[in-house]
Amino acid sequence: MKRVKNERTEKLIAQLERAAHEQKSPLWKRLAVELAKPTRNLREVNLYKLNQYSKPDEILLVPGKVLAVGELDHTITLAAFKVSGQAREKILGAKGKLLTVEELMKKAPKGTNVRIIG
Repeated sequence: MKRVKNERTEKLIAQLERAAHEQKSPLWKRLAVELAKPTRNLREVNLYKLNQYSKPDEILLVPGKVLAVGELDHTITLAAFKVSGQAREKILGAKGKLLTVEELMKKAPKGTNVRIIG
């Protein structure tokens, strides 16, 4: 797999690959592959899509950036590589939770009940 130059991203990819191997979880392997792509190819997901395709209290994972277009009318737990400032405010305003990918790996080590959006 091609390595990226960002030190934080390299560490995260290594952690994801380790977790995928230890937990036998295809979710973490897939996320490692997604994050190894160039940043210009990372996914961008708007809030209205999260609202449209998620259920209340669901755990979502966005392998890219979450943008603030649209509204969120139910609570979600979201882990994303990046979240815009306005999207962060809207998610927290809807009583949602934001996690880093590392925190999500600790909360759901096998990746069960986590849905990738984007």
